[in-house]
Amino acid sequence: MEINLGKVVDYFAKVEVAAVKLEGELKIGDTIHIKGHTTDLTQTVDSMQIDRQPVESAKAGDSVGIKVKERVRKGDTVYKVQD
Repeated sequence: MEINLGKVVDYFAKVEVAAVKLEGELKIGDTIHIKGHTTDLTQTVDSMQIDRQPVESAKAGDSVGIKVKERVRKGDTVYKVQD
């Protein structure tokens, strides 16, 4: 099952980081699915930052940077994968 977690608001290609505006809670170790027009990426969150500071978790309303394994695009939807 997947729940809507937020949207990609920016992508930084050099460091492979997606800036995501959260609508729910996210923590290190969670599995996310980023889906868009040409994007379909599922991965575990192993690195997350708020204002360039590493964090273990983030809540709804936070804007976080998440290290991603492949290119994502502005406007892509981020889902949290639940068992």
